Amino acid sequence: MTLLRRPVSLVLLFFAVAEALFAFRVQVPHRLVFDEVHYVPAARALLALQGPRNIEHPLFAKTLIALSIRLFGDDSLGWRALSTLAGASVVAGSVAIAWLVWRRVRPAVTVGIAVLANFTVLIQARIAMLDGFMAAFVVAAIAVLLWSMRAGDAGRAWRRWLGGAMLLGLATGCKWTALPYLGFAGIGFLWVRWRDGRGLWSGNGQRHWPGLPAIPALASLGLVAAVVYLATFAPAFLYATDPLTPTTLLSFQATMFRQQTQVLPPHTYQSAWWTWPLMIRPVWYLYEQADGAQRGILMLGNPAELWSGLVAVPPCLWAGLRRGGDPRLTAVAGLWLASVLMWALIPKSLGFFYYSYLSTILVALPIAGAWDRFGRGRLAGWDEAWLTCVLALFVFFLPILAAFPLAGPRSFEHWMWLGSWR
Repeated sequence: MTLLRRPVSLVLLFFAVAEALFAFRVQVPHRLVFDEVHYVPAARALLALQGPRNIEHPLFAKTLIALSIRLFGDDSLGWRALSTLAGASVVAGSVAIAWLVWRRVRPAVTVGIAVLANFTVLIQARIAMLDGFMAAFVVAAIAVLLWSMRAGDAGRAWRRWLGGAMLLGLATGCKWTALPYLGFAGIGFLWVRWRDGRGLWSGNGQRHWPGLPAIPALASLGLVAAVVYLATFAPAFLYATDPLTPTTLLSFQATMFRQQTQVLPPHTYQSAWWTWPLMIRPVWYLYEQADGAQRGILMLGNPAELWSGLVAVPPCLWAGLRRGGDPRLTAVAGLWLASVLMWALIPKSLGFFYYSYLSTILVALPIAGAWDRFGRGRLAGWDEAWLTCVLALFVFFLPILAAFPLAGPRSFEHWMWLGSWR
C-alpha cells in the first residue's frame, strides 16, 4: 500500500490494468465497426500519401491510426491497437488529475475506478475513431497544466505550461471539439489568479504558476497550441494529389469548417446535447452477425455514474461557491458543466451521444469531490458501495460493450432499461 501512495506508481498501475482490459480481444469483431468505415480508409490513404480523404476533420488522429496500421498490420488489431493505449492514457491521466487536485489516494482511486468502468472509455478504446485520441490528449493536457500550477519555480512552471499547450494543440489536431478546452484553460488560469489575490497579471510572488505573468502565459498557450495544431498537417504537404501548401493550409481550415457546419439529414441515433447527461439516446455502434455470432456494441454510459453526476454537481457547486468553500469543488463541477454547455454553442446540425465522450470522463471528478466532501458521518463508506455498484453494472453490461457473442437477435432486450435505448 505504501507503493500506491506514490502518485506515479498509482497512475502506472491504473494504466497497466486499463491497457490489459482494453486490449483483451480487441480484434473482435474482425471487420470495420461504425465510423471505422470512414477513418480506417482515411488512415490507409494517409499512410500511402495518396491525397485528401475525410476532409471534415484534422489529420492527427488519422495519422495515429495509420501509425497503428504500420506497426501492427492492416487488420482489426492494427486498426485499434493505439486506441487501446489512448484509452489507458485517459484512465491514467484522470487519476493524475485527481491526485493533483486532492493530493490523496482515496479520491484518486475513486476517479480511476469510475473512469475505468464508465463504459464509454472501454468502447472508445476498442475502436479506431478520432474521439479516443482527442480525449487522451485533453486529459493529459489538464494534468500537465495542473502540474504546472503546482511547480516550485518559474522554470518548471513554464516548461510544464508549454507542454500542456502542446498537448492541447495535438488534441485539436485530432478533432476540433478539443478547441474549447484551450479557452477553459485560460479561464481557469485567470480564475485561480483572481482567487489567490496576489495580482491578476504579475507572475511574481504567486502561489500558483509562479513566474508566469498572465498575458505572456495566455498568449503562449494559444500560440504554441496553434503552431502544434498546424504542424499536424505536415503529411498533407506530401500528398501525391492535391497536396497542401503554406498558402492553402489556412484556406483548408475554412473548407473543414464548411464541412463541419453543413446541414445533414436526420439520423436514427441523433439527439440533443442537453439529453446526453440524461443518457436518453445512446448509439448502437454494432448489432448484427459478426465472427459467427450475434454481437453488439452500445455506446452507453454507466448509469450509476452518469446519473450520479447529475446529483453530485449541484452540491459541489454549492460547497465551492459559498463563503469559505472549497474552490476545488467549483473547478471540477465547473469543468464538467462547461464540457456539456459548450455544445449549445457549437454549430453542428446533428448531435450524437458519443460527442459527450469527454463529459462522461470528467463527471468522475465532481463525483469523487462530492464523496470526499460529504461522504462522512452517516455517509461514511457509501463511496465504496457506490463503486461496487459501478463495477457490478460494468460486468452486467460488458457483453454489449465489448461485442461478446449473444444468444440471438433479440438478446439486446436484456439490457434495455429505457425504450429509447433500442
